[in-house]
Amino acid sequence: MKRHIRNQILNIMVSVKKGLAYFQVSNKYIVLKKCIQALQAVEQLCQSGFSKTRADYYNQDFSVIIDKLSRQLTTQQNIDKFDCDAFIKSLDIISARLSNDKEVKKEIIFLPYKASMWDSLESIWQAAADDKENCDAYVIPIPYCDRNPDGSAAQWHCEADQFPSYVPITDYREYDIAKHRPDVIYIHNPYDGYNRVTSVDSNYYSSELKKYTNMLVYVPYFVVGDTIEAHFCQTPAVINADRVIIQSEEIKRQYEAYYPGGNPPKGKFLALGSPKFDKVLSSKKEDFVLPDNWGKIINGRKIILYNTSLAAMLENADKVNAKLRYVFSVFKERKDVALWWRPHPLMKATMESMRPEILQEYKQIEQAYINEGWGIYDDTAELDRAITWSDAYYGDMSSVVWLYKVTGKLVFLLSYNSIVD
Repeated sequence: MKRHIRNQILNIMVSVKKGLAYFQVSNKYIVLKKCIQALQAVEQLCQSGFSKTRADYYNQDFSVIIDKLSRQLTTQQNIDKFDCDAFIKSLDIISARLSNDKEVKKEIIFLPYKASMWDSLESIWQAAADDKENCDAYVIPIPYCDRNPDGSAAQWHCEADQFPSYVPITDYREYDIAKHRPDVIYIHNPYDGYNRVTSVDSNYYSSELKKYTNMLVYVPYFVVGDTIEAHFCQTPAVINADRVIIQSEEIKRQYEAYYPGGNPPKGKFLALGSPKFDKVLSSKKEDFVLPDNWGKIINGRKIILYNTSLAAMLENADKVNAKLRYVFSVFKERKDVALWWRPHPLMKATMESMRPEILQEYKQIEQAYINEGWGIYDDTAELDRAITWSDAYYGDMSSVVWLYKVTGKLVFLLSYNSIVD
């Protein structure tokens, strides 16, 4: 039984009872006619939102009531004899049964925007999806845009086709959040309109979503080490969410300390761990299929995951391209290891918005690497595949480092101060 359908029915029945308060002073025929029409609408809602067994159970009562009301309309004498109190009592009994019906499921929706960030929500979704008796869970990838330097939308995307095949996807155009009013909404975008590089559609800002649910939950799309920067704890989603899922007790204490005003609502921050850790620890090589040409590149060699991050690019913009050329020149000659390069999925969009002077050269280096084909270029959403398949990490300090460390494999951090021409 869908909760929002149940609530619609209860609201209709409340309206019917309010209308009956005017029975003695209104056109009695019209009042009864409207009651019949409202209950016929309720029957249809039962058919569309309840299981067949539950729909039949409630519609049996509604049919009896509709039939009695229809007979009242046959003569003015019958209308005048209509017992409002008895009718209201019958509706109260049905309303009580509906309100306490244990077959009502929670409706939970997940609103990812980047498929590559889906791992920040997946284990929570999996738990809800597995609890079919109590939950209806929907994954609804939402549209987002790259931004021009002036903040306007450059290009819109929806990555619904990039999610794992085992995740059922609901088209965002076919789910009306305002109408459904889900019990819980999960998001991983914290910025609303304050990200200079990308923005989700404004209909999905946390400030808007909060209007249509009693439980908005923000789960960070990243993990950190022992500390977190203050600005991450003060984003719109952190402020607007009813709950924020935190990776550890130590990071939770920092969120609370950095929260605007320093006095967050009790119970707002929950140190329940990060689904990103869950995904890394549960993943195995056999869970992922490699493209044929990647297998040929690996050819039994050790794999180095080369990760390049946004923060390092922004801080070392004048050195980024030279460092790429140097790294590629070293690994190209190695016969014992294969390089698996995974640039941040927003790398080029961020350069275009914030470091346009280095973008053209970066694109040339990137395309040359792809064309030469001696290393793996990974721009897919499957970060966990790269972590699982690789033997060691090399690259920038980023949230990927903290994910990689839980595997127990080696991590080597790149320095931009040592570039050989």
